[in-house]
Amino acid sequence: MTRPFSAALCALNAKYVHSSLAPWCLLAGVRAFAPQIDAHVVEGTVNEPPETVLERIASGAPDVVTFSCYLWNIRQTLTLAEQLKRRLPGVWIVLGGPEVSYCAADVLSENPAVDFVLSGEGETSVPALLSCLAKGKAPSADEVPGLCTREYIAPPCVLSGEVPSPYTPEYFKALNGRIAYLETSRGCPFTCAFCLSGRCGAPRYFDLKGVYENILALANSGAQTVKLIDRTFNANPRHANAILRFLLSHYGKEIPAGVCFHFEIAGDILTEETMALLAQMPLGAVQLEIGMQSFCEKTLEAVRRKTNTEKLKANIRRLVAMGNMHIHIDLIAGLPYEDVPTFAESFNTAYALGADMLQMGFLKLLHGAAMREEPQTFPCEFRKDPPYEVISTPWLTADELAMLHGVEDALERMVNSGRFHRTADYFLERTGLTPFDLFQTIGKAAHEAGVDGHGIPLDEYTAFLLEAAPRLWSSVTREALRDVMVCDRLESNATGRLPLCLHIADPALGQTVKRLAALSPPRPGVRRGVAILYTERQAVYVDYENKNPKTGRFALRRVDLDAL
Repeated sequence: MTRPFSAALCALNAKYVHSSLAPWCLLAGVRAFAPQIDAHVVEGTVNEPPETVLERIASGAPDVVTFSCYLWNIRQTLTLAEQLKRRLPGVWIVLGGPEVSYCAADVLSENPAVDFVLSGEGETSVPALLSCLAKGKAPSADEVPGLCTREYIAPPCVLSGEVPSPYTPEYFKALNGRIAYLETSRGCPFTCAFCLSGRCGAPRYFDLKGVYENILALANSGAQTVKLIDRTFNANPRHANAILRFLLSHYGKEIPAGVCFHFEIAGDILTEETMALLAQMPLGAVQLEIGMQSFCEKTLEAVRRKTNTEKLKANIRRLVAMGNMHIHIDLIAGLPYEDVPTFAESFNTAYALGADMLQMGFLKLLHGAAMREEPQTFPCEFRKDPPYEVISTPWLTADELAMLHGVEDALERMVNSGRFHRTADYFLERTGLTPFDLFQTIGKAAHEAGVDGHGIPLDEYTAFLLEAAPRLWSSVTREALRDVMVCDRLESNATGRLPLCLHIADPALGQTVKRLAALSPPRPGVRRGVAILYTERQAVYVDYENKNPKTGRFALRRVDLDAL
């Protein structure tokens, strides 16, 4: 019997906890439009040994291997393509995705192992290409939308209307509790110069009946987070509000309590109806990511990002004040007309809004984005390898960008990690510094001490802060700082263990633990963390249950030592 023509649809994720929707969308397209093809999905991560992923792909001896390509996986993908060609000499290698859709000619020229690039959306182009190859036909642009070869480069394929659902039984089995992704629309109404989303066609909104079915299926899949990948979820308020109303009416019933839905929104175009719906959301049911990028009007105008900054600030304050949602806001360093003082002003403005997370990213010049394609308009130097991060601009030197990386490192470790919120507030109060100046100082000191960058253990960074801060600022005392950091560590670490640098050998601690247990016994089986604050003459304790789903921290309780 002749073996059916087969295809492996592959994607490499940044981490295991992430899942990739793209290959499952392609699988749905193949089953809808080319059911004679024997197709299956292979997912891996960029952190796995390449030979492990290679074996997983090659074991079925597929006739075609497709890869969904992104910034974070393109290097490993191209390496796998070369290895697959050596392992399976007759295999066809096909690349698609945003990282290759706008530079297909270069990809094909520089990578002999790659046979085709499919530009744009793939639910129809992948099955069309596979059907041609299965018949032994040379594919043509007339038959395969978005087809790019060494002889011909087609424009990206943009679909209209509904697409086949990727949520098959195999998908849910493979998901296995990881972050789940959901599309309820495609395209973006904005044309930001640093982004590709505006090049993916006008917004197209999927049928709400199917959206609701997918929400219920994903919410009951074991995934704790369902992330909507709509580029601007609230661009169509009617569509967005219908989904929010559905969540409200089903949460805690058909949607299990504890599942969190993540939306990317434009903060300045929120309607009063959307605000009212968000205010009713159960604690921890929703995360909002708001990409501000900058508060500099000249910068926003230059990157074609129309934003009412005053309305944006007011809306973020309202969302934060609701207290029921994790609010994540973004800034980008390296944009036009933003020098250090201007960026510092944006940073301080954003920090003062009180969001749970202020993510500080760095400009990346993506293939297909206007900032890359119009160098005369957007002059800057950037790295030629992924992720194409900016090195210098007419407004920021390389040294200044390096300094900003130090600010980011300190911000990530102290605030965005959720580990040192109290400590950051204490520093700001005692030093009188602006947030930008504070994190710049800490970032510089961390770099000089060799505790910046990835891989630094939490206890080591804790010790660094405890020793460095009193030397940096005379208004910060080691004793008071130790007590503040004890509170941070207890409420953010479910082990209840303090690092050695915060531990004080004191026989009174054992008696304090016993007296607290008598005064307020923990529930059976619940771990408790206890410490003494010497500058305040208080005992603090945390029972490690009922973690706040919004902040990720546990409740810290205080008792005066004289009351024990």
